Amino acid sequence: MSHRSAPVALLERLSMDDDVRDSTALALLERPSLSEAMIISTCNRLEVYTVTNSFHTGVQEVVEVLHKVSGVDIDTLRGYLYVRYADAAAEHMMVVASGLDSMVVGEQQIIGQVRTAYQRAVECKSVGPALHALAQSALHTGKRVHSETDIDDAGASMVSFAVDEALHHLGLSHEVTPLAGRRALILGAGAMASLAATHLGRLGVEELVISNRTRSRAERLAEHSREAGVPAQVFDFDDRAEALKIVDIAVSATGADNFTITPQDLDGLAGRSSDLPLTLIDLSMPRDIDDDTAGIPGVYLVNIERLHRAHELGADDVDDRGQRDAMRIVREELDEFSSAQRVRDVVPAVSALRRHAATLIEDELTRLRGRTPAMDDGDFEEVTRTVRRVVDKLLHQPTVKVKELAAESGVVSYESALQELFGLKGECRRHISVDVAELPDAEQIRRSATEN
Repeated sequence: MSHRSAPVALLERLSMDDDVRDSTALALLERPSLSEAMIISTCNRLEVYTVTNSFHTGVQEVVEVLHKVSGVDIDTLRGYLYVRYADAAAEHMMVVASGLDSMVVGEQQIIGQVRTAYQRAVECKSVGPALHALAQSALHTGKRVHSETDIDDAGASMVSFAVDEALHHLGLSHEVTPLAGRRALILGAGAMASLAATHLGRLGVEELVISNRTRSRAERLAEHSREAGVPAQVFDFDDRAEALKIVDIAVSATGADNFTITPQDLDGLAGRSSDLPLTLIDLSMPRDIDDDTAGIPGVYLVNIERLHRAHELGADDVDDRGQRDAMRIVREELDEFSSAQRVRDVVPAVSALRRHAATLIEDELTRLRGRTPAMDDGDFEEVTRTVRRVVDKLLHQPTVKVKELAAESGVVSYESALQELFGLKGECRRHISVDVAELPDAEQIRRSATEN
């Protein structure tokens, strides 16, 4: 589910912090058809990557777990979730890691969020060989896209998109250093808050005011700001309402359970001397800043929902060439990943074939030794080498061909190799991409299983 398929309010209900994400991944593994799980949860998307032994059942089990974790009813989930399967799933993760599916196309923050999601899944042991390989390929794809194309020019992150939207509203977007002589408050001290501090510094902000529940982390961010040449001071988190009186912009990026800025925190704004309205930028999911603050005179609120509306009105005007170059890299990496996975899947069959041949050789040589007791050791060794050479030569071409077919074919199965080797005809498995609402629900699956 992403900003492309669901309203912000629904995304907010499914948003997961690290602990919920870990427990949800482990809950998925308790389901009988699921063997691996990795979850990406950001302000714009919730994505569950799994390995399943039954497609329709696997989708239904994912939906049931999300229902249990979020409290969102299953019909609503089915109406907004989409599903990618096999190569379509691999391509989607690569597209996401490359920033091509982001609200700000080309933003760089998502690759770090994918990396964090993968690291968390590794730590809680919810990923295995399939998702290990996929996540690593997706991260490699994202790095190539950012280093080999000019897609980064489109937008550095959600932070830049939000600040640009605010500056446009304030009539400052045309200036080289639009925040010169202005103060900005940063609530939070994590990755998003650090990005905001860095971006505001580049825009010429005169001073940063930083506040965080853990003051030591705020002090650390303030020190980094000073080292970069941007003055900074720290306010205790409980004093943030006082800090709001002396700033022109406030950015909140805490992901807290409760609002960090409410209408009550803005009661003392009447005495502000600034010529600008107080601009509040909410970069969190769930939301940090109460929507009711937008109704206060002299206050302008930018949050994820407003950014979505700006995007829908055409704020995203990324150069088509950059996207084409990026998608070329995605296709290259997808082909390489898919080939490697198909070869990996056929290797057990090849190994089993060679083990079986080795067993037959040993059995036949043992039988030969028993029937020809007069044969001397030298002759027997020569016969042994001859038999093994013949078998190796017989197996060489088929095993090489099987791996080639696996690498080149769009079908991952033993039967596809047999069909090609022996000239048989069969149907290929499709790699699908559909909305969950188009799939049968649990009752339909159970009824079909009973009828069959």
